[in-house]
Amino acid sequence: MTGTVIFDPLIPWPVLAIVAAIAVGGVVLALWRGLSGWALRGLAALVVIAALSGPVYQVEDRAPLTDIVLLIEDESASQTLSDRADQTTQAADELAAVIETRDNTELRRIRVGDGDGDEGTQVMAALNAALAEEPRARIAGILVVSDGIVHDIDQAPDLPAPMHLLQTGRAADWDRRLIVRNAPAFAIIDEPVTLTLRVEDSGAAPAGAASAPLEISVDGAESESFNIPIGVDVELPITLPHGGRNVIQFTVPQAEGELTDRNNTALIQMNGVRDRLRVLLVSGEPHPGGRTWRNLLKSDSSVDLVHFTILRPPEKQDGVPVDELSLIAFPTRELFLEKINDFDLIIFDRYKRRGILPAIYLDNVTNYINEGGAVLIAAGPDFASADSIFRSPLAPILPAQPTARVIEERFVPMVTDLGHRHPVTTNLGDSEDWGAWLRQIDVKHRTGELLMTGVDERPLLVLDRVGEGRVALLASDHAWLWSRGFEGGGPQLELLRRLAHWMMKEPELEEEALWAEANGQIMRIIRQTLEDEVGPVTVTRPNGETHEIMLNEVSPGRFEAQYFGPEIGLYRLQEGEQSAVIGLGPAAPKEFERTIATGGVLQPVLAEMRGGVIRLEDGLPSIRNVRAGRPAAGRGWVGLTPRNAYETRDVTQAGLLPPWLVLLLAGGFLLSGWLREGRR
Repeated sequence: MTGTVIFDPLIPWPVLAIVAAIAVGGVVLALWRGLSGWALRGLAALVVIAALSGPVYQVEDRAPLTDIVLLIEDESASQTLSDRADQTTQAADELAAVIETRDNTELRRIRVGDGDGDEGTQVMAALNAALAEEPRARIAGILVVSDGIVHDIDQAPDLPAPMHLLQTGRAADWDRRLIVRNAPAFAIIDEPVTLTLRVEDSGAAPAGAASAPLEISVDGAESESFNIPIGVDVELPITLPHGGRNVIQFTVPQAEGELTDRNNTALIQMNGVRDRLRVLLVSGEPHPGGRTWRNLLKSDSSVDLVHFTILRPPEKQDGVPVDELSLIAFPTRELFLEKINDFDLIIFDRYKRRGILPAIYLDNVTNYINEGGAVLIAAGPDFASADSIFRSPLAPILPAQPTARVIEERFVPMVTDLGHRHPVTTNLGDSEDWGAWLRQIDVKHRTGELLMTGVDERPLLVLDRVGEGRVALLASDHAWLWSRGFEGGGPQLELLRRLAHWMMKEPELEEEALWAEANGQIMRIIRQTLEDEVGPVTVTRPNGETHEIMLNEVSPGRFEAQYFGPEIGLYRLQEGEQSAVIGLGPAAPKEFERTIATGGVLQPVLAEMRGGVIRLEDGLPSIRNVRAGRPAAGRGWVGLTPRNAYETRDVTQAGLLPPWLVLLLAGGFLLSGWLREGRR
């Protein structure tokens, strides 16, 4: 029970002030005129003014409320280092036991794990949520058991009571960390790109270590080792070996005594792109299909096209003097002997032997294919003639042999069963909607993969691998009819684009391939194959554990499955002879970017209410009561601020001056003053 006097005036306070001023003026006037009853008149006025102010005696029935102490336990990944988890559990349990023995005090234990994704330790988010659920007026203190590595310090709230950090970790802790300063998302194949790396020691690192070994592995292959200085930015040139995604892993082996090796690895996924695709197009003679090839290749700004068209064959003798010809002599020797390896693709479009390219040049083309080059034969009637390019040093590497028959007949190209599974010809649309071609060169299929057929299921498009290179044969020169919209046209540009890119070994058009696409911690595993079935994919996690994942066929030749990677890091995939690597999240999560326990991050927040940092390594602090505004931490102790909060259950009010008493007192004082002045 508590009682207080409050005022509830009968008239507004400004009016009451005017009345009081008039009363004071009257008393002063009576005193000036020498009236002996001035004091009694003043008492009467005082009684009236007091009555008008409405004094009330208020009695509250109060129930005291307990103080609340928030105990935040950091259970994030960085707390698993060394013996920090044991320190946290032991300290939290002992503090809870001490606080529960305090009178009028309640404890709220709040456990904080890792944030979603790679957000790190979210202590401030947990504190905000706890303060939103509890009355701030009852918070007596906040105790945080953590290594102090907090990643949402910018969300720190206004504190209602002192906050203290009970810091885990050891003074002797040290760690080595690998940092990638810059890494572009794209790089040109076979051209060096410079990455900036840094190896950094923190904490109580041993003296004398000036360099550290660095291991570099591309796409999970065997690593190469180098020594780089510690604490210095190192520029490292890297050359991407192939197009598409290249996974580069940098690793610094764990040193003796360091906290963890989770931040000793950097995983970079970089896409390899070609600077310029160099294509040599050799046209045997002008024809409508030649413009189709030229338009296709020139439409891509990344293609450097060299087009060689034989406009004046040797047998053409019309008597025109050579010095009056405007044609440019083509540098055949330079292109086919000296610079042939500079081209990514060579296309022979209706070319036949005319003595322009000697046999030694074509023999060099064969060597070019075996060493990794690509040749596409777009055959016309010339391929069936006695001067066919098949009757040259190229014959051993061609996948089909001409029969010398040219079929002048309408037909619609059809994709074979194998073609429906091959990435070059899959999903080209419904062949029933395609327009017809009017000529096909009859050939016999010898090697390679038959993807399309023509008249009476004769071979139309055949692909083959020769040595390290690739060869394709299109047994018709009427693909241009599709681009002209003849009978509705067809997917000519898409077919020729895929065909050219397959020959230039673009990764997405490989017929046998295994890769994965990451979305957060979920990877989509994709297996492209020409087989009807595939085996399970073996997934090797960063910690070395393996799992077998069964794939489901989603389209002809394409099998997929989804897999949730519980860890952040490098995953290896294996199915038969196909292998791939993929990184989920950063190789070194934010929790392991800084691993040395520190109070510096939280110090600005603790200073608001004069809280402190206590190292648990030095022992558990005692708990004291401190007044608000006073230092709340000292050597071996932390303070809580008692809030003395209460709940009001009932309120009663009673007037101090009943009307009859006011009338009696005021009338008595006035009458006494009048009688006193009358006797005088």
